[in-house]
Parts: sequence; C-alpha cells; structure tokens
Amino acid sequence: PACRRAPAPLSPARPMSAMLLTTLMSPSIALLRGSALVAGPRAPLVANMLRSRGGATMAVANAKTAPAAVPLTAATISASSADIASWSGDLLLLPCWEAAEKNAKFELPPELSELDSSLDGLLSSLAADEEFKGKAGSSVSALLPRGSAVRKAALVGLGKQEGFSTSGATKWGAALATIAKEQKAKAAAALVPSLGGEPLSPALQSAALTATLLGLSPDLRYKSSADPEALKKPPLATLDLLGGADMDAARKATSLAQGILMTRGLVGSPANYLTPTAMAEAATAIAGMSKGGALTIQVLEKAECEALGMGSYLGVSQGAMEPPKFIHMTLSPPGGKVCKRVCLIGKGLTFDSGGYNIKAGAGSMIEKMKFDMGGAGAVLGAARVLADAPPAGVEVHFIVAACENMVSETAMRPGDILTASNGKTIEVVNTDAEGRLTLADALVYAETKTGGKVDAIVDVATLTGACIIALGPAYAGLWSDNDELSDKLLGSAKASGEPLWRMPLAPEYAEQIKSPISDLKNLGNGPQGGSITAALFLKEFVKETPWAHMDIAGPVWDDKQGGATGYGVKTLVDFVESHAA
Repeated sequence: PACRRAPAPLSPARPMSAMLLTTLMSPSIALLRGSALVAGPRAPLVANMLRSRGGATMAVANAKTAPAAVPLTAATISASSADIASWSGDLLLLPCWEAAEKNAKFELPPELSELDSSLDGLLSSLAADEEFKGKAGSSVSALLPRGSAVRKAALVGLGKQEGFSTSGATKWGAALATIAKEQKAKAAAALVPSLGGEPLSPALQSAALTATLLGLSPDLRYKSSADPEALKKPPLATLDLLGGADMDAARKATSLAQGILMTRGLVGSPANYLTPTAMAEAATAIAGMSKGGALTIQVLEKAECEALGMGSYLGVSQGAMEPPKFIHMTLSPPGGKVCKRVCLIGKGLTFDSGGYNIKAGAGSMIEKMKFDMGGAGAVLGAARVLADAPPAGVEVHFIVAACENMVSETAMRPGDILTASNGKTIEVVNTDAEGRLTLADALVYAETKTGGKVDAIVDVATLTGACIIALGPAYAGLWSDNDELSDKLLGSAKASGEPLWRMPLAPEYAEQIKSPISDLKNLGNGPQGGSITAALFLKEFVKETPWAHMDIAGPVWDDKQGGATGYGVKTLVDFVESHAA
C-alpha cells in the first residue's frame, strides 16, 4: 500500500496564527499588523486576545501596525526657470567634475565661475581649503555671506566625465540627499550637470533622482514614540532642478523609488508582521492601485495548491502555523494586445528557520531570515512600478509561492520524499535547502498555468550562501539556459546600476542532484559549487521556455546602508520594458 504521512491533529494548547493586514486607500498602501489572530478549537474562549509571534499577549485594540512600504519622502521635485545666480533658498547644490588626469589641479566648472566671482572667490577658496577634488560622492559646503539669497552652498563631486554612467549618477543623487539632511535644508536647488556640453541624459537624471528620493526616505516604521529624535524625518520640502531638468525623468524616478521602497518595506519587515497572508494582502493592495485595473491578482489557497499537485511547495510550508499563499498577479498591456508574455517569480519565504536542519552557529544569519523573501519583494516592487505605466504589448505575470519554513511536529523531515506538480519526486536531504522546493512548483505553474506560451521566465531568489562566497555581497549571480535572455538581463542590470554576473550552468555537476531513491535530491554533494547545483535543480522544472535564475542572496541586504536594499526592482523593470512593442 502507498505510504502517506497522516496529518497531525491540531493541539488545543497550540492555537493557529494568522497575521492581519488592513488595506488603506492611501499612498502607504497597506498596514501590517504585528499580532496573530487566535483560531482553532479554543478560539471562542480567547477570541478577544491576540498573541504576537514573540509570545506576548495584547488586546486587539492595541495591536501594533506598520505600513507595508517604507513611506516616500514628502519632498517635491520640480524644474525651476531660475539660474544659480537668481535662485533663493536654504541650500544650493553645485556639481563638479574630477580632473581627467590623476594629479591635475581641480578647477571649478565654467558654469560656476560667474557665481564664484560674485562671491569674491568663496567657492574656489572652499575647494582649495578643503582639498576638494570632485571625486564621486564627495562634497564640501559653506555658509554664504549675510545678505545672500542662498544660506549655504555645497560643491558635490561627480567623479570623472569619461565613463560616467548610472553608478556615478546614483552616487551624485545619493550625495544630494545626504547633504540636504546634514544641512537640515527645507528648500534646496541642484544644478543639473552638463556632460559633453549637454545636460545629463534622462536615464542618468532618473537614476540620480531615484537615489535622492530613496536617501530622503528612511525606514522609521518600527521606531516608537519613546525617542522623538529617532522619528524625525529629513526636513527637505522642495528640491528645485536648475538648468536642463527632465521632468519625465523625475516622474520615472518617483515611480521607481515607490517600487523600491515597497521592496525595502517588505524585506525589512519582521516575520511577526510580514506573514504569507500579509504578503498576499500587500500584493492585493498593489493590484488595487493599478490604472484601469490593468493589474489583477489571484491568490491560491492551500487546497487549490493541493489540487494542482504542488507537493514540493506545500512540503516546505507544512510545518508552519501560518497558511501558505500562492500569489499570481497579471499585468495586461494597454489595449489588451499581447505580443510578449513574461513571467517573474520571486522566492517568498517570509521566515526560514532552516527546518529540522535548523540554522545554528556563527554565520547562520537566522536573525536576518526575514529577508528570505527578498526575491518576492523585488518582484512585487517591480509590479508596483510597472503598474504605473504598463509596457505596450507585454503581458507580465508576477508569481510568489509564499510560506514559512518552520520546525514542528508537522514539518517535513530530512529524508522525506516530495512530489512536485510536474510529477518529479524529490528526496529532501536538507530541510534548509527549501527555497528551491517552493520555486520548483512556481516554475511549473509559470510555464503551464499562465494562459499561453511564455516567452521568458525569470526567477529571483535569496537562494544560496554559496553565491555570496563566490561573488561577495554586492553582486547577484545569474544562471540561464538561453544566451539571448541572459544578455537582456545583463544589459538591464548594467543600465540600472545593479551588479549582476553570469555564472556557469555546469552540466557536469548535474549528477550531484540525482538521488538513488527518487528522481532528484534537493542538495548537491558538498559546499563547493552549491549555487550551481541549486540552479541546475531549478532547471529541472522548466521544459521549453527560456529561463533565467537570479540569486540575490548577497545584495538583498546591507547593514551599512540600513538593511534592505531593494535590489532587483530596477533590473526587472528595465528587463520587462525592453520587451515593449
């Protein structure tokens, strides 16, 4: 007779949890509620009490909430007809190029010479006294003489003109935000740099302003009112752009910033706020904001996933009290005519304990495993941006198999054999190699259940520590069985300033994921090449569609920059837009 693991009965002493999220008709999109609704057989006795995942009890009325997205700065960006000599306000931000030759003397750009003369050489003296060289991201500032229309002026380094790219523009934009915060300016103006005699291109202006908006939008959602200083937001209210501003670029920057802040908000939210249910509700709120209902959503519940045979995904989720949520969003092109169909899949582990192969010891990073849904965060952030301006002719599917990987009497065990929705059997040799198990069923679904032939599937995941060892914290790894698709993604990453490096999909390593008792096993033979064998495992669940896998385990998080980075949103948006008719 066939062997089947009997479901464990629900213990009356162990109530189930379901995180609450309320949707608001406001720019903050949704509120994550840090409490758990008590359910199960004992629910009638304790229905008025909520239990946080940390173990404390609290009344429903006192449940803590936080926006799903990091709120965007209230500062407005506008083009001004004023020039640097006539503008008035708190802070004037003046761009300066680094000398082309290594030991050459720094000189103010020609467009600043008249202003410098009117200030009796104050700017040139400032540069000389502070040994300012115009290096990318560097700056010096000074208080202007009493009676001046501007209170302070700052020289902001751009780096060298030769080879100036998205990276340099991003550094310049980030520096604008940093200086405005340091100087506590309320009204600031920035002169748009000239490159080759022309203002910066719209793409470079967009990259710079995206960085500025992000720099002005700190994540204060989980700070309490006990420390009023910690809750203070940057005071900047207006940023005027002088000379050659492209307002379409500014609007694009605002949309990108909102998408990245959505990603940062989701990735940075702790697991007792962001559960699979909460993520599904956040996705629903994003769909509700789309213009003309272009973005629709379907959330498959556990029973529906069972009907589709998603044994690999459900095997991961079965140890958690939180129910799994399989999220499928569809963005329709303007006019409805579909020329290309693209699927973006994000790994959605809202918390990864490692399961019975529990994360333990130095370097396990279990306290950071809220970011194991970084791929899902990037995909939902991209959906937020693309819904603002759906690309012509492109139907986009956003798919997230959301769940938790927990330890309990119902959790999958090392040695269990799962059956994925394509019929392949998988020996679970390590429960901490769970992300690929959820992605397996998501990949099958993307290829077979999205309504027609798919032109490209891209999965994004914080999949392996091995990728961080190989590429360090700044780079994501890229694996693909299709050169054209790989080139498109690499081009989008370069244009977006997000480091991405193609890695080998080495067929000679495929034997490592073969099992003697099932079709596959979920881990290779050792730590060497672990990110490659993970990619080879995923490839087993795509038949014919061009497919690529991005491992973003490194760049998803940066403690020095405040945590969640929002990596992947810009690359995915550019990639989808590159398919526009």
